[in-house]
Amino acid sequence: MSARSTGMQPAAPGGIAMGPRDEKLVPYASQRVAYWYFVSALALFVLQIVVGLWLAISYAFTIPQSVVDVLPFGMTRAMHTNLLVLWMLLGFMGGAYYLVPEEAEREIYSVKLAYFQLIVFLVTGVAALVGFTFGWTQGKPLLEIPTPLDFIVVVGALIFLFNVAMTVIKGKKTAILGMLLGGLTFLALLYLFGMPFYRNLSIDWFYWWWVVHLWVEGAWELVTAAILAFVLIKITGVDRRVVEKYLYLETALFLFTGLAGTGHHYYWIGAPSTWLWIGGIFSAMEVLPIIAMVVDTFLTQRRHGVVIKEKVVWMFALGTAIGHLVGAGVFGFAHTLPQINYYTHGSQITSSHGHLAFFGAYGLLNLTMFWYAVPRLRGVSRFKASLATWGFWIMCLSILGIGIAMGIAGVIQTYVERVMGESFMTAQGYMQLWFKVVLFFGVFMLLGVIVTFWYMMTAKQTNEER
Repeated sequence: MSARSTGMQPAAPGGIAMGPRDEKLVPYASQRVAYWYFVSALALFVLQIVVGLWLAISYAFTIPQSVVDVLPFGMTRAMHTNLLVLWMLLGFMGGAYYLVPEEAEREIYSVKLAYFQLIVFLVTGVAALVGFTFGWTQGKPLLEIPTPLDFIVVVGALIFLFNVAMTVIKGKKTAILGMLLGGLTFLALLYLFGMPFYRNLSIDWFYWWWVVHLWVEGAWELVTAAILAFVLIKITGVDRRVVEKYLYLETALFLFTGLAGTGHHYYWIGAPSTWLWIGGIFSAMEVLPIIAMVVDTFLTQRRHGVVIKEKVVWMFALGTAIGHLVGAGVFGFAHTLPQINYYTHGSQITSSHGHLAFFGAYGLLNLTMFWYAVPRLRGVSRFKASLATWGFWIMCLSILGIGIAMGIAGVIQTYVERVMGESFMTAQGYMQLWFKVVLFFGVFMLLGVIVTFWYMMTAKQTNEER
């Protein structure tokens, strides 16, 4: 006799297996495909942090040349940043495959295509990492993977778009699905501009920024808004219209601030100086709808007395909003103002902003979705929140420490190099102490990620509200 027929909750299995599906928690069987996207993304996240620790060691200490020859900085940096892109994209795709069936009220068009697409991306990622060790790279930061692999990525992205689009076309239409599909389409189209090699370096970097910046401050923002809206509606019970109105605002801001915000990079590739002002001001406005969505949902929930039972998911959702505000908004705006950016562009201040923004805006967004979906996929409706809370605070305080330490190193670098006119290596000597601090917090960051990953995969069913 099955657990379903007796009305009992199926026991969550040990390890990383999903176990039997509870239809109350996972209404559509095809949602289970998202699980392996989430597991793969978390594993790559752990690997990214490990490589990041090596990069911090490279800054904090003088490494023997024999070691540098085996693990050169350029190679490991490419691994670190490309692992970042890959695990976040897999998280977005898994989130899409989980929420689309519930929103469209039908199964995913093709589960086989979804699994095939996951294999394509993982094999491509492994091939890229191995290729980096042999110097097989385009050389463009964040877009280092060679052109042949680019075409495979495009094929995988087209499979994904086709699968999601066919599900949406055949199912119910909602604002969340429209926003999600629009963001994913922009994400795929923008990638195409970074594939060709342009003989003019300014043109090459112009389109490079289209991919890197408009992904992060355009397409990814639309995907974030859709996923976060879905989760907020599910865990708070707030009227869908309260949340969806911010999706339309997000679209408007993408069309205006997202596109114009790219301009704070244009000045450095020969565009008119007015772009520095336009970009510096508008790029700071892109985070507003995400923050407003969470705040308004919170106020509506309090006003109507709705009790949020999934406190872990709510904690990560709040963290996403605050991470957007601090990492992407405050730190971004502070150093993209023209008078400041003139000195700080390309320094460790940029790295500080990048670490805080990527984790705060998109890392926490993925983890919000993971904490909502993974326990359900494992058959767990309630679990103890203690270890999940510990993981959250260890990660958030660690990335804040990393961001502040990098920011201080960047201020030192800017002053020594660009005010005093000293050499690059002279500045590195003054920065080493602060990269020891980065390494210290990086170890705790790895601990927080491992605790989160382990507990997400092993949490047992309890009567405690999660």
